[in-house]
Amino acid sequence: MPGLIDPTVRLRRSFLAAVAEFRADPGHPVPWFVTDVDPAALTGDDAAFGRYVARVLAERTEAGARRDAGVPMTTLWWADGDEVLGRIAIRHRLTPALARVGGHIGYDVRPSARRRGHAAAMLAAALPVGAALGITAALLTCDDTNTASRRVIEANGGRLTAAEGGKLRYLLPTS
Repeated sequence: MPGLIDPTVRLRRSFLAAVAEFRADPGHPVPWFVTDVDPAALTGDDAAFGRYVARVLAERTEAGARRDAGVPMTTLWWADGDEVLGRIAIRHRLTPALARVGGHIGYDVRPSARRRGHAAAMLAAALPVGAALGITAALLTCDDTNTASRRVIEANGGRLTAAEGGKLRYLLPTS
């Protein structure tokens, strides 16, 4: 049964296969987290992948926060056994830029695992994590043309609060 787990070197092979799927998917833009994977970690170098995982885990702290995001972020993988099915990132707080686009939570399901309910289940499982981080209402944004993401957010109790510039903004209670 799938569930959220911390990124781990144990799932390197499956994670890298998921990255390759995201890169090869002509129907969707490559997610930012895919382009963020250290190039050496993509080569099969175990030590480099270990450093990449350590960096992602360190992003949960102020000292390890990504410079471009400016806030700590908890990244979790949605996995079933040894297979990485997706990833979700929970930003611990919002900058003005994230309050406009990006929000508290972003998620991606690997192409071969889509249309099986993973995104909705992954988001539902992440909401208590957000609550534990002190987020009472999570802001999520999506493109107004992204019907699948809209359904996922709304299925989890998302309330549409604004639509502007091709983006939809939703608030979701975390408890």
